[in-house]
Formats: sequence, structure tokens, C-alpha cells
Amino acid sequence: MIGEREVKEILTQYEKHGWSLRRVLLSAEIERNLPAMLFGQTEVVTSDLNALWFSRFSFEGRETWELRHLSNTPFALVEVFEVDDEEDVREEMRCEMQTKLAEQASKSGNKKVT
Repeated sequence: MIGEREVKEILTQYEKHGWSLRRVLLSAEIERNLPAMLFGQTEVVTSDLNALWFSRFSFEGRETWELRHLSNTPFALVEVFEVDDEEDVREEMRCEMQTKLAEQASKSGNKKVT
């Protein structure tokens, strides 16, 4: 199980490269073991998936979102949104990314999918 020190390291690494923490997805078990102040004012959502959503602006007004899995074998999915993409389209893509990440985590043995 990932702990506070590892999460802090991830947050520091992403911040160093210009990413902003946008959303936190945590299982009840992980959430109980991490201090709430660790994520500042960022929304924490109870989920079967343990992951962090980061975003940053990229070239030509695009916005890149990355879903970083919290596990001993880290991996992430990335999506680049166009400046004119509507928020409902973006949210649909983010939901799809969460589903894909959960499937990948299940295959790698990092998470039980119920």
C-alpha cells in the first residue's frame, strides 16, 4: 500500500514540472491512512481506484491531463484537450481514462476490481 511519503514525493515531482493537482481518487482504506491536509484544497473523491489527476497547459492553448496511478508499480494515462473542447466532452474522456486505468491496474495485480 502506498503511504504518505510516497504520495508527497509524487506531488513534489509533478509540481516541479509545472503540473497542478486537480482531483484525488482514493479508496476508503488509503484515505484513512493519509492526512487530509496532504492534498490542500483539492477535491478528494472516494473511489475503487487510487490515483491523482494532474493538469497543465501545453502548446497552442491545449491542456494536458494525466491520471497517475498510486501503486508500487506506477503508471499513468495522458490526454491532451483542445482549447475548444467542451467541458462535458473532457469529463467523458476523463471517465474513460479512469476506467482504462482501473482495467490496467487489475491486470497488473495492483488492485482488485469489484
